[in-house]
Formats: sequence, structure tokens, C-alpha cells
Amino acid sequence: MTEAIGVVKSIVPLAKMRQTSPMFISYRLSTFSIALLGLVSCGPLPVYYNTDSDQARTSSDTLACQVKALKEAPVANEVRQRAPSYYPGTRHCSQGNCWSRPGYWVDGGSYTVDLNQGLRRRVEQSCMAQKGYQQVELPRCTKEQAAALQSLSARSTRSSGLSKNGLSENACALRQKDGSTVILPKL
Repeated sequence: MTEAIGVVKSIVPLAKMRQTSPMFISYRLSTFSIALLGLVSCGPLPVYYNTDSDQARTSSDTLACQVKALKEAPVANEVRQRAPSYYPGTRHCSQGNCWSRPGYWVDGGSYTVDLNQGLRRRVEQSCMAQKGYQQVELPRCTKEQAAALQSLSARSTRSSGLSKNGLSENACALRQKDGSTVILPKL
């Protein structure tokens, strides 16, 4: 059985196998997707902020605006299909003997698009603006920052260094398991 592996490797060079292997293409796509998700999770977190509202009120207003946006721009999923890819056949010759490998098609796959997602986001932002909120981007809190800032906010209600929008200069955003966002230190 081990002799067959050497024969196959001598017939199809590794460079050719990589170019035509659909499995290799899906591997590269998976790797790229994981890397992209890793970068997105490190970026700033957009949050709604109003100097006159506490975080419980902000969460309540955000939920109300999200429900309003969902009613006005409901989910409208559309299934789309990517174009299939064709991998042409190859011809191999060795010591006067030639053989051909036929070409083949690989399905492009299908995906779903929510046609109202952008509109729903704009309706939510408009609703929050009407309630006096502005959307700001804050850096994500690390676990160490979250522990330190929660203990700091428990001791003092106001921080000394405020930025132009009324938030503390060392403020950061922390995404909760339920999907809500908390701004630390709590002001």
C-alpha cells in the first residue's frame, strides 16, 4: 500500500495538487476568515452614549430602538449563489506515455443576505439620536482593565480626566454575554 503513495506523488506534483484541490482552497478561505474575525474582535466597539443617562437607561433605550427598527425594517433574507469554478484538465507525459486528467466543476456554494440590514441600522441610529444619544467608538476592555475600572468606579462616581464627549479618558467598552455593552468606568 505504501508503494501507491509514491506513485501518486510522482504522477501529480505537489504544486499542481495545490492549485486544483478544492480542499486546499477551502482551507485557505477558512484560515483567512479566522484571521479576519480575530482582527475584528480587537477593534473599537461602537456604543451609544448620553451624558444625562445611566447605563440601565441606555440599555433600555437601545432595546426599544432595536425593536422599533426591526418592526419598520424586518429581516428580509435572500438566498444567493456564488458562481461555480471550473478547473481545467491536465495532460501528463512521461517516457512517451501520456495521460489526461479531465477538468471538473466545483460548486460556488450559496449564502444568505439580509436586504434590510443597512436600513435597520439607520433606523436604530436615528431613533437613538432622537433620544439624545451619540454613537462613539471606545476601545475594548481587557480583563485586567475591567477588574481595575469596576473597582475604581465603585469608589468614585466621577473621574478627573474627562474627554470632549464627557467620558473618562481611560473609558473602555465591555460586551456582556447577553449582547449589551457596558462602558467602564461607570460615570
